[in-house]
Amino acid sequence: MTGPIITLRALGKELIFVNTFKAAKDLLEKQSAITANRPRFLVCGELVGWDNTTPFLQYGDKYRKHRKIFNQHIGTKSNLVIFHPTIEAEAKQFACNVLRIPDDLGAQCRRTIVSCVLQISHGYTIKGGGDPFEGMAHRAIGSIAKSLTPGYCLMDWLPILRYMPEWFPGCGFHKDVKQWRNMVSDTVNMQHEFVLEQLAKGDAVPSLFSHALQGGLTPEDEDILKWASFAVYLGGSETTPYILLAFFRAMTMYPEVQKKAQTEVDTIVGNDRLPTMQDRDALLYVNAICMEILRWNVVAPITVHTSTQDILYEGCLIPKGSIILPNMWFILSDPETYPDPERFDPERFLGEHQQPDPREACFGWGRRACPGERLAESMIFIYVAMALATLEVSRYIENGVEYVPRYEFEEGFLRRFKPFKCKITPRSKKAEDLLQG
Repeated sequence: MTGPIITLRALGKELIFVNTFKAAKDLLEKQSAITANRPRFLVCGELVGWDNTTPFLQYGDKYRKHRKIFNQHIGTKSNLVIFHPTIEAEAKQFACNVLRIPDDLGAQCRRTIVSCVLQISHGYTIKGGGDPFEGMAHRAIGSIAKSLTPGYCLMDWLPILRYMPEWFPGCGFHKDVKQWRNMVSDTVNMQHEFVLEQLAKGDAVPSLFSHALQGGLTPEDEDILKWASFAVYLGGSETTPYILLAFFRAMTMYPEVQKKAQTEVDTIVGNDRLPTMQDRDALLYVNAICMEILRWNVVAPITVHTSTQDILYEGCLIPKGSIILPNMWFILSDPETYPDPERFDPERFLGEHQQPDPREACFGWGRRACPGERLAESMIFIYVAMALATLEVSRYIENGVEYVPRYEFEEGFLRRFKPFKCKITPRSKKAEDLLQG
């Protein structure tokens, strides 16, 4: 795709692919009032129930209430401070777990992020393997990809099928939809009831949900809080684990980057303690690594907006109701903006001639920007800094052959690297002692 915007027509809809920083900012930020809506997904959204969650909500009063909850509790650096100890403790435990079971890196990344996010959203601590709380939520989220898969069913194009019985030709999906809807509802209610029970017993751990409840809410606002809190889990558990995994892939492919970052950590933090969020402003190269991870591995390569009015942009008419698709992968891989885009190079964001900050494209523009951006950035930083301080990531060697991962991805809605092997060991006896302390 070339040009700032590309227009296609499919199934009676205008599809507008946005391919440059400028076009995305012009359309999705400067005109956010008329481009912040979402398409209606009949199956995934209305019938399964995902249209109650922040990412799928139509733009309006309820969506603004969701945003207000995020802004008040995890939207600024100051209101995230209360959660810093949780993030730091989880990052430390993750480093310990990786050293104990280094061959299960992907699962370790997912488990630690889910654990961290659930503590922040609901004050819930994951139990041992097969935790029912996490397992049910993971299965519920799986319904999103299935119900959005092109060709899964015709209801999004033939809405009348929703009124046909399950035995009617082409309507076998009704059984799945009913099961998914119950699963989603049960998951959200289970998390909600857990917090209420803990508050009643006086055992509630500080969380977004428990803090928001303290102000006293109407039943309607409590229902909004219930779904907004689940959206924290939804967003964090399906993207951040793959960002963390990309860090380990980058350190395996580019050992010189790891060495330089470790030198910075040793200089700023020293060898007698572990890094904390208070070190963030001083660790410039580590922050650049975090930015490059976001650019290099765009987990959600495309998001979806809908225009609510006609828009004339640079001579091109974008009709009301068009599907606007900011192509984050293309924007962050454009060699004119980021030379040699497949190379992992934190130096892009340091010095006098810095390349554009990728975070805006990664987290979105305008009124649909990710409301958990501050939380995600904080988590990525401390996990990366903790790993650099305590772990040595190197290439896997088998039968004398060094295994070097390649820049290649799996197919799917999310952009995930293909599985890879690496070797993870303690940086030093001192680092190992700090983790055990």
